[in-house]
Amino acid sequence: MHDTIPLSPLIHVVDDDEAVRSSLALLIGTVGLRAQTWPTPEGFLAGFDPEGVGAVVLDVRMPGISGLAVLETLIARGVDMPVIMLTGHGTVDLCRRAFKSGAAEFLEKPVDDDILIDTLQQALRRHVASRARVTADRAARQRYAQLSGREREVLGLIVEGLTNKEIGRALALSPRTVETHRANLFAKLEAASLAQLIRHYACLVEAGGP
Repeated sequence: MHDTIPLSPLIHVVDDDEAVRSSLALLIGTVGLRAQTWPTPEGFLAGFDPEGVGAVVLDVRMPGISGLAVLETLIARGVDMPVIMLTGHGTVDLCRRAFKSGAAEFLEKPVDDDILIDTLQQALRRHVASRARVTADRAARQRYAQLSGREREVLGLIVEGLTNKEIGRALALSPRTVETHRANLFAKLEAASLAQLIRHYACLVEAGGP
């Protein structure tokens, strides 16, 4: 059996200039990142994987669909991949429009190699962290959904800071029953400590659940 080797993030380079695509792909490869080049925005929009981890390096001015229109399409589709805009004709208005549309960064050609690599790596770190938070939130919601109504009541009072005795009085339960509910909800929520329980589930309790 072969172990699965995690793939490095994939950088999508969208530019109609073949020389630019080739040089950027070569540069990106020097730091161990994978690059996929796209000569047309239409081909990119139809063929890239929005669920993948990576970033998009997008030329602003291309025949057909402009880079800004591609960016707006990605945002409208809910794509969370960071987009770095490149242009050889940057203006303040263009820059403002790019950031307003959701660009992660806006760089002018010819782009400095070190600046582009640093920008990509920062964007990737933010993207990976964002994906991890989304995954953790989804898992927490799934675990929370497993709680019974009574367990949710007990959890809510734990989050408010009540002791077992106080929870028992509030819900007209015996201390032993509260202990049982408390142990069950800790197990279902996979919480190893009270601090972990509050950190991961207080927001769900306050929001009224998933």
